[in-house]
Amino acid sequence: MTENNINRQRLTIRVGRQTLAFAQTDGTDGTAVTFEPFVVKSGVSMAANLREAFKSCDLLQAAPQRARVLIDTDVLVVPIELFGEDTMEDMMHHAFPATAADAVSYNVMPYLNAVAVFAVNRDLRLVLDDHFSDVQLLAAMGPVCHHLHQRSFTGSARKLYGYFHEKRLDVMCFQQNRFKFYNSFDAGRSYDALYFLLYVWKQLQLSPQQDELHLAGEIPDAERFGQQLRRFVQKVFVVNPQADFAQLPVAKVKGMTYDMMALLARGR
Repeated sequence: MTENNINRQRLTIRVGRQTLAFAQTDGTDGTAVTFEPFVVKSGVSMAANLREAFKSCDLLQAAPQRARVLIDTDVLVVPIELFGEDTMEDMMHHAFPATAADAVSYNVMPYLNAVAVFAVNRDLRLVLDDHFSDVQLLAAMGPVCHHLHQRSFTGSARKLYGYFHEKRLDVMCFQQNRFKFYNSFDAGRSYDALYFLLYVWKQLQLSPQQDELHLAGEIPDAERFGQQLRRFVQKVFVVNPQADFAQLPVAKVKGMTYDMMALLARGR
């Protein structure tokens, strides 16, 4: 059975830092997608919001028993040769002390010879297990890294990628089948994001004239932000999802995040 066929049998849930959304591709040929965002109540845990969503969301009312859950959370990227299931919790809690009470999960990224280690709220996991017999947990950055890594092989210029999501910025660069750089920053203010991108650009010794900077996701004031960057980097590109995903239906869904599009269009 192909990965695409498996994907169609799973409901896709995206759990963000302040958002919650659901998607289901058509079970016959995958050419249609149903997307349903949920209005999150502030001051209430995401687990409690998910419990409420099961009472009112149409997709959850007729949900299959299998779910893929895309979690937008802090990620620790570990080279595959240094990863061990017996040490991943200590590594995660040391790198991100705020996750000490959370469970820890991981996704292997064989195309980058790395493992994405991430925390999962225990109450959230309990809600998922109560409603689904088979739950697949995925870090939201995984499908994005997979897709952007494939893009990095086009052309001869070196490329730096910035992915904006929920006031966060993931910055990544690839060298063949490995990460050359990966880090995540708070980017609620555009001038902070500008500083982080240019700092990494300088750190990697990229060329302002020859190399490329690609931006995707929820870019704050995208046109103005791009103009500011072009004062320092000549080749700045804003990723257009409809062009990026070859006119697939997911690219036309209003309100769907780029990581969810990447998962539905390209797989994990």
